[in-house]
Amino acid sequence: MTPEQVLKEFEKAGALLRGHFILSSGLHSDVFLQKALVFQNAKITAKLCKALAAKVREEVKQDFTAIVSPAVGGIVPGYEMGRQLGLPAMYVERQDGEFTLRRGFELKKNQPVLMVEDIVTTGLSSRECLDAIRKAGGKPVAAACLIDRSGGKAKLGVKFVPLASVKFPAWDANKLPPHLANTKGYKPGSRGLA
Repeated sequence: MTPEQVLKEFEKAGALLRGHFILSSGLHSDVFLQKALVFQNAKITAKLCKALAAKVREEVKQDFTAIVSPAVGGIVPGYEMGRQLGLPAMYVERQDGEFTLRRGFELKKNQPVLMVEDIVTTGLSSRECLDAIRKAGGKPVAAACLIDRSGGKAKLGVKFVPLASVKFPAWDANKLPPHLANTKGYKPGSRGLA
């Protein structure tokens, strides 16, 4: 799928929003990708994850035996990628502010893992998830996501496979453009929920 086709699926789901948003990263943007509206549609989610799974198979040369995703946003695409690839899918949750495997999820020592995210902006949640995988004994071999909104700038320290890479502008709170400076920001993300 091309980036345009991926964004078209978000549009179809009513998930490409315009306004003044405060992203999970703390940056401000006039575009927000409300992936929850995509994930409520199983057909669109399966279509996107099937394309991502094909891209991962093509680009990731190392084997992996599990999928691990960060809660909350990564749970649905992580599960669907596990289904598409025939692998167990687990997720990390925040406990005392740090991502950790819970609920009986376990990784074997040096178990090769694909980390799956929904949307990457700065890569902070992804890096925290990768650290949690390592702390649990796993070995992250690659990371994948539906949309990399950093336009390729996010550095994760492992092979990174986005289904689509796009660059929507995002600004620090003290450097807002005029069209956002006089409007109240809305924080629709999930950081702090899990």
